[in-house]
Amino acid sequence: MSDIADIIEGKQQDILLLCDHASNAVPADIDLGIAPELLDLHIAVDIGAGAVTRDLAARLDAPALLATVSRLVIDLHREPDHVGLIPHRSDGHRIPGNDGVDRAGRIARFHAPYHRLLAGRIRAQRPKLILSIHSFTPCLEHGGTPRPWQVGILYNRDARAARPAIDWLRGQGFETGDNAPYSGRLLNATLNRHAEANGIPSIAIEIRNDLIGDAAGIAQWSQTLAGLANSLRNSLARNALTAT
Repeated sequence: MSDIADIIEGKQQDILLLCDHASNAVPADIDLGIAPELLDLHIAVDIGAGAVTRDLAARLDAPALLATVSRLVIDLHREPDHVGLIPHRSDGHRIPGNDGVDRAGRIARFHAPYHRLLAGRIRAQRPKLILSIHSFTPCLEHGGTPRPWQVGILYNRDARAARPAIDWLRGQGFETGDNAPYSGRLLNATLNRHAEANGIPSIAIEIRNDLIGDAAGIAQWSQTLAGLANSLRNSLARNALTAT
């Protein structure tokens, strides 16, 4: 484990797994000024996403990179100029320790090296598919409405992996959001930079976090995503053959 990411190696180099919000860890020298129990909520970590990513990496024997700092310290899945990069409030909870923070210092310590690590890994591995694993809360605490989807597929302009992924998940009987519960055209920073910019098919997979809050749910969803990954391998290979 590095200071910014836990790296899992795997033999199947055609797929790379990412998990930007895998951890709720806060470095000892950073005081967010919040109650400790808030670190267990969705505002601090994508609940279950890290565990699903690890299990999926084992099932696929695929490499994975999992961030090791809480999104309340800095959101690695945002561009450096994004207003929510270092949140001052999240789902109604104030984060007073982020008021007046050295923004450039946090970027240099966490954000920039994390994205350099991803870029270097992708150059070395040259994956044919990138899957980014996230989770979402069934309903926001403040001003939210219930989110009925079990899983959502997020993407920007490149839909090569998204369209077959949505069709496959719906075919398995899952209530699947198409760029929902939020749009990848607005929130897709990591994949925009490291996948779409390099011409690599990719999707962000958002699992509703109440479905992966225990070992049984984690195992079920990692098994489901292993099936999805293999289906995408086949569909992308067919499309590549058709294009030649």
